[in-house]
Amino acid sequence: MNTNEPTVGMPSMPVRLSTMWVFIMLNMIFADILGFMYPGGLKELLTGYAGGVHITPGFLLAAAVVTEIPIAMIVLSRVLKQRANRWANIVAGVVTIAYVVGGGPLNQIHYIFFAAMEVGCAVLIVRYAWTWREPYASAIPVAAVGAEG
Repeated sequence: MNTNEPTVGMPSMPVRLSTMWVFIMLNMIFADILGFMYPGGLKELLTGYAGGVHITPGFLLAAAVVTEIPIAMIVLSRVLKQRANRWANIVAGVVTIAYVVGGGPLNQIHYIFFAAMEVGCAVLIVRYAWTWREPYASAIPVAAVGAEG
């Protein structure tokens, strides 16, 4: 499949990327909500620990920064110019994959399910962004096209 040619009825690449970031964000939210329902999960958080990690203001700030990446990419995928958009999606996708794989309780089946969805979508984002090139026609100045005739 050539991802460079527009397809009738297909949304633009920025819209596709933004929509996939919404999908990842919603999966992250619901994975966390269900994590609170996991037996003993909320009780453990109330002690100031999560999975043996001490919850400190610094830890929460780091988690907020990493979690902000998918949130910001929802908007940035729609407003950045093509070249910056490509690289932002590639970097954000890789960072998000690392965060999802390394940041959750891999002993909880619901988390593994959500993580698989998030990682799968992030892999698609990286693939789409990696293969995304500006259409050939946009590289030809409009004045040059009219000058030939």
